[in-house]
Amino acid sequence: MTETASTPRTDPAEARKVAFAAFVGTALEWYDYFLYGTAASIVFDRLYFATEDPAVATLAAFASFAIGFLARPLGAVVFGHLGDRIGRRRSLLITVTLISVVTGFIGLLPDFMAIGLAAPLLLTALRVLQGIAVGGEWGGAVTLAVEHAPPEQRGRFAALPQIGSPIGTLLSSGGFYLVAMLPDESFDSWGWRLPFLAAFPLLGVALYLRRRVGESPLFEQMLAEHDRASVPAVELFRTAWRQVLIGIAASLIGIGGFYLLTTFVISYGSGQLGLPKSLMLGATLFAAAAEVVTLIFGGRLADRFSPGKVCLWGGVLSALVAFPVFWMIDTRNPVLVIIAVTLGINCLSIPYAVSGSLLAGLFPVHLRYSGVAISSNLSGLISGFVPLAASALLIASDQQSWSAATLLLLLALITALGGLLGHRATRPQPQP
Repeated sequence: MTETASTPRTDPAEARKVAFAAFVGTALEWYDYFLYGTAASIVFDRLYFATEDPAVATLAAFASFAIGFLARPLGAVVFGHLGDRIGRRRSLLITVTLISVVTGFIGLLPDFMAIGLAAPLLLTALRVLQGIAVGGEWGGAVTLAVEHAPPEQRGRFAALPQIGSPIGTLLSSGGFYLVAMLPDESFDSWGWRLPFLAAFPLLGVALYLRRRVGESPLFEQMLAEHDRASVPAVELFRTAWRQVLIGIAASLIGIGGFYLLTTFVISYGSGQLGLPKSLMLGATLFAAAAEVVTLIFGGRLADRFSPGKVCLWGGVLSALVAFPVFWMIDTRNPVLVIIAVTLGINCLSIPYAVSGSLLAGLFPVHLRYSGVAISSNLSGLISGFVPLAASALLIASDQQSWSAATLLLLLALITALGGLLGHRATRPQPQP
């Protein structure tokens, strides 16, 4: 099914309710998922992957972090199939339940000293389940928000689920910031677990909001026209593989660059540069707060200029600041560190703000959930190894930060190319 003049009109009030529910759901989902990245930087290397060499322990923790991204394409295929076959709303109820329960279990998991090798193995298994759930979450939330939105305002509505990312960062980093003030012994024994255990009560909030929204009107029309794909993923790669590649490129800096400037930089700053953990977490918090404004602004730019053009501009801007960001971090000056992290994250948030509307426009309705989810999560698969790659490059370059800056530059240029190609390939939107 393609969108035409006969596309059903949307109810603006319902569209706002759906977008808000998508925002809250993705915020809680990313909170759960980002907790692992922060913990991998300051906890899991010591408590679950303990070795005599701290650098090896850090690499092991980041490897377990990356494994979650290996599972994300699987989740995209599974939940994309469900979303394109049984409905966007039902699929999203499953994803948010799965990740919240898994995250809570991480908070209950004994460490290496308690159960030995079983600890890192179970932790990695739970990370895989997190990845499967997240693989179906973002694509579904964006798809539902876009398909409820008025066509001329899809950019700003698609940006609302994106705001879930900085809010999730604020919640996860804020939670760790608070418990990091505990004495080291208390933090290691039980304090770090509290943010993970909070996933259980937060699940109730997400389920309440998501059960109150309706199904996509475009999906319901597709059902009436009997236009469902029998195996969406197969048809997607058979008929729209070029769009998938464009979606991967367009999403890369918003995902991979973000993890480089959060997960890797927290580890680099606190480990290599000897900066306080509280400073690195505080810089991430400040950047995330500013990012909310950037995402709102980026969504409005998408409605005015097109998502592809904004993605291109954001990718170029991110490339330009890649080296200055690390130069400022290397000064060890607290003010410059906060400015650097804030500048870097907010530049890459410009293409991230429009990635939802850009990807949704690449695919027809009957393949949209699968197309958005699979392309973004294949980008996420690559991105999951960015902190690990940055750490390896840092070691290979004798702890010189230019190696990580070069990686950030490369990610930004790939996204700029994705924006350019996406602008040319985006499917025309129906007029109201």
